[in-house]
Formats: sequence, C-alpha cells, structure tokens
Amino acid sequence: MMGEHSEGMKRDCAEALLDLSTYIDGELTDDKREHIRTHLDDCPPCYDAYGFETELRTVISHRCQDQVPDELRRRIADAIAGLDPAAPTEG
Repeated sequence: MMGEHSEGMKRDCAEALLDLSTYIDGELTDDKREHIRTHLDDCPPCYDAYGFETELRTVISHRCQDQVPDELRRRIADAIAGLDPAAPTEG
C-alpha cells in the first residue's frame, strides 16, 4: 500500500512491527500470524522491515558464534564423565 496510511493501517503497522520478532520465531497463534502475514503482503515498508530483521538474524547467526577452545571442551567432557549418577545431589 503506497502513499498515505490510514489510522487503521498505522495501527496495523505498529502491531506488525511490535510482533515482528515473535512472528519470525513462530511464537504467535495461527490467527495472529495470518493477520501479520497479510499486513506484510500489503505494506511494503513493513515487509522491508521484516526482510531487514530476517537478514540481520542470518548475519548474526553466521558471524557471531563463540568458539570454545578444545581444551575447555575436553575438561568439561572429563568432568561429566567423572560424575557418579548415583551420587546424591546437593540442595
């Protein structure tokens, strides 16, 4: 929808942008997902925001990964292997 937004469309935009993360994560009800999907299909600015958010998440997931040193991995594996499952837990 190009040009001026009606008050109803502005509310839909605000709702869509507010729920964008949960929409992308698939954490909304089917009805809410459908409402937002329909809005994104009809509103290029909101669809652009959706595209930006999904692209940003992709970049972050590929570039922002902590690498655990091999020595630390071995120490953790050794500690887990040394646990006695029959031993009482504290607490």
